[in-house]
Amino acid sequence: MNQSERLPDFLAHMLNKQYGEEITQKIVHGFTMDRKVTFRINTIKTDINSIENKLRNLKIEYEKVAWSPEAIILKKAQERDIQELEFYKKGEIYLQSLSSMLPPIILNPQPDTDILDMTAAPGGKTTQIASLTQNKAHITACEINSIRSKRLQYNIQKQGATGVHIMISDSRKIDDFFSFDNILLDAPCSGSGTLHINDANVKRNFTMQLIEKSVKSQLCLLQKAMRILKSGQEMVYSTCSILCQENEEIVSRIVKEANAQIVPITLEGMEKIPLLPVKIKGTLCICPDELYEGFFVAKIKKN
Repeated sequence: MNQSERLPDFLAHMLNKQYGEEITQKIVHGFTMDRKVTFRINTIKTDINSIENKLRNLKIEYEKVAWSPEAIILKKAQERDIQELEFYKKGEIYLQSLSSMLPPIILNPQPDTDILDMTAAPGGKTTQIASLTQNKAHITACEINSIRSKRLQYNIQKQGATGVHIMISDSRKIDDFFSFDNILLDAPCSGSGTLHINDANVKRNFTMQLIEKSVKSQLCLLQKAMRILKSGQEMVYSTCSILCQENEEIVSRIVKEANAQIVPITLEGMEKIPLLPVKIKGTLCICPDELYEGFFVAKIKKN
């Protein structure tokens, strides 16, 4: 069986239409791969040298990432091996995919600013923002689901992120009276960048309805974000989808509606990331492979 035949027919068609046959085959090959375990060093509680020394002492093979000194790729170790380690239990590291570490870095949060994470659970990006600002930013972490908010609270406490206020509510309903210096919207999406071809349920679970529902909520969330972002300030929009319906189409609509502009993403070491072609110059779409999930990131400035 051709690997792309394991995908829903409509998705294979959408990918071919957007990317062409050759790139689609590359994406589908990425859907067959098991990703290596990656984590982020939590500099609130420790430092990079300390964790690297511990890995070497434990004879755990690892490699670094060109675009972030805190990101670590494990060559062979599994998640369960890491979860047994003392420095994991103490919250000195956070198991996190490489792709999902990018939006907070691209946001470039600064101390003494008001930052909103619109869909915060389980807290990887929230605690990363806290770490990047050394707990000196005022972070509001919004989560609609009360069960997921408990996981968010647990991770915030474990990681020692002290400047975070959790708001258990739908961020689409935040009062327009509020305003923020920066906003991170890692929007709920279809997850088209994170599919695995060997998942027996992929054809049943991944539907056109899922994409349509995602698009609707992405649009509402982004419209709200632009209303409560301070003028002249920047936000980051990201999804773990590689479909332009959830990415470039949403972003270009908002840029027109909200008198905003795209801030081109520049990142030292970015050339090491497996990128897909994008329809908006300056945005980023990542091809799934053994290290990265399929992922989209755009940085938007409100004029």
